[in-house]
Amino acid sequence: MLVSQWAENYWSISTVAAKTLFDYKGIYRREVDPVIGEKDLNEVTLLDLQKMVIAQKPYSARLSLMLVKTLYREAKIFGLTDKNPTIGVKLPKRPEPKRIFLTWDQVNALDWGKYNDQVRFLALHGLRWSEAVVLTERDIVDGYVAVNKSFYGNTKSASSNRRVPYIGFFKPLPKTYKALAKAVNQHGITVHSLRRTYAYLLKQQGVHVTTAQKLLGHADPMVTLKIYTSVLDNESDSVGTMLRNVARMPSVTI
Repeated sequence: MLVSQWAENYWSISTVAAKTLFDYKGIYRREVDPVIGEKDLNEVTLLDLQKMVIAQKPYSARLSLMLVKTLYREAKIFGLTDKNPTIGVKLPKRPEPKRIFLTWDQVNALDWGKYNDQVRFLALHGLRWSEAVVLTERDIVDGYVAVNKSFYGNTKSASSNRRVPYIGFFKPLPKTYKALAKAVNQHGITVHSLRRTYAYLLKQQGVHVTTAQKLLGHADPMVTLKIYTSVLDNESDSVGTMLRNVARMPSVTI
């Protein structure tokens, strides 16, 4: 069976979340199918996959290899192949991404065009775009935003179902991601940066990381912790000032 034929079969029987399946199809179409789609499952080699990931950007390579591993794992379960050519594939090194976020003063001061309210809402509530785009006023009850659905149907995971304190600025989001992305990209951030901004605001207010995890709907607390360890350039300096005040010590230059 060709890899492309098995992929089509796998889409129809997969039990992963709708959003995950949507992402799988996109990765396969863009990155995997052009390389091994017309090969038989038993003919794909380690060399084929190594060449595939080397030719891709590090993030895309990681996703592509993860998907191919999934396809071969499931193909083995269904008795279609005994091979696993993914064993031994080495991924290119991925640089640690810079976690971009803004302060509330920056969000409030910048002009976001016709999406001023929507940007402020996302920065103050931390919803993913896929969660926020399907919100209506009926989802805001008794001072809370109820997050229980997404653009893809179900939320990303069980932990994504949550209630977030409502601060204000709700207006329906544009129905396409690109429209909002265009408004925020002009200021050097992405739509997801607003979610990180919310996490940073929680950190600034002394919200414990486990509480932040629930408010952000993260299944893994380490994801929240990575954002919590992000700092602004001036924060290290301010720590020195605070500790000197505690110790009643003068500024020291060496």
